[in-house]
Amino acid sequence: MTEARPPKYTLIERERRWLVDQNQRPDLGDLDYVLIEDRYITGTRIRLRRMTDSKTGQSTLKLTKKYECSDPLARPIVTAYLTEQEFEVFAKLDARSLAKKRYSIAGFSVDQFDGALDGLELVEIERSDDQILRDLHPPVWAAAEVSNDLRYQGGTLVIHGIPKD
Repeated sequence: MTEARPPKYTLIERERRWLVDQNQRPDLGDLDYVLIEDRYITGTRIRLRRMTDSKTGQSTLKLTKKYECSDPLARPIVTAYLTEQEFEVFAKLDARSLAKKRYSIAGFSVDQFDGALDGLELVEIERSDDQILRDLHPPVWAAAEVSNDLRYQGGTLVIHGIPKD
């Protein structure tokens, strides 16, 4: 379904993403992480997310919609922060789930997926400036760039699993 007009209350999320060369990346063993539990609500582009800090145990609850766009490096996005009670209402909706641990290394985020996506690791970075993002050099342990590959978006991964190249 296409939107009737450009989304009015969105921000532009600017990010790039690469597969991780697990033989080259720094060890993650002792690093703190954020456990991310996503529920992609069936029949929508809406994601329900719980983010839990491994160090503090604090959780952040969000409802997010990422819009279709012609430039995957600059995607319109809208997010609402939820209370636990609001989260539980949305958690009852039919959805597909995925979980990952997000580590922070030198300004980049490394996502290690669990469950059906176990073994998949992606590294990503967000920047508010479009040109800085496009000119950015990935870490040496980044493999193929998948920013423009729809198969590596969360909503697609949760349905189809790890892409077979």
